[in-house]
Amino acid sequence: MSVLDGKVVVVTGASSGLGAAVVRLLGSRGARVYGLARDPDRLSEVFAEVPHGRWRVTDLADAGACADAISDAVAEFGRLDCLVNVAGAHTMRHTPSVTDEQWHRDLAVNLNGPFFLCRAALPHLLETAGNIVNVASTAGTQGQAYSAAYCAAKHGLIGLTRALAVEYAHTAVRVNAVCPGGMLTPQVSNFVAPDGADFDLIMRTASPRGMSQPAEVAKLIAFLAGDDASAVHGAVYAADNGRSAD
Repeated sequence: MSVLDGKVVVVTGASSGLGAAVVRLLGSRGARVYGLARDPDRLSEVFAEVPHGRWRVTDLADAGACADAISDAVAEFGRLDCLVNVAGAHTMRHTPSVTDEQWHRDLAVNLNGPFFLCRAALPHLLETAGNIVNVASTAGTQGQAYSAAYCAAKHGLIGLTRALAVEYAHTAVRVNAVCPGGMLTPQVSNFVAPDGADFDLIMRTASPRGMSQPAEVAKLIAFLAGDDASAVHGAVYAADNGRSAD
């Protein structure tokens, strides 16, 4: 029997890329998965392969929508064991060209949404000795060119992870983070460099081993989500094919 058998897990960014890989893997290991994303067609496609799964179209930048999503997941399945914050967005821009709207939207998706969901989920996770897995990025541990808002948000997400780990140190709740490097996802395949970008700076983020497959990173997330990781709390795991080793 899988350590995830019967666990109720909310996964954001569930319609594509790493989020979809996490949904499929957790579902295959017996978890009851509640997926959140903005594209109903792609959500429907992903969850057609997931037994006992449910999904909801949700704007993670909206605090009320995040609270409602957690409430609906608990109402649907009767409990909550894990929250996996995968959803994120990254558009490279020259910093002087970043508009106020772009700055606020980048932080809303990459940092505010995970906070809103953690805030709503924690009372339920305290009841089940559950856990949170936040998906940050190598951009949360180092600077990356043309990515001021994204780096700020992902550094913030690691800070949020560590703050919650300390706050809940005397409970059974666990909070951890995963920092993927480059992955073969739609975000990469749709990548567009800003005009006049210095590609030497962009390629400083590349791993000598190349990009990971989403399914590879999903396995690390599944480990942290399950009871086999009961001793892991407040950790920040690099999943970057060795990029952070040098």
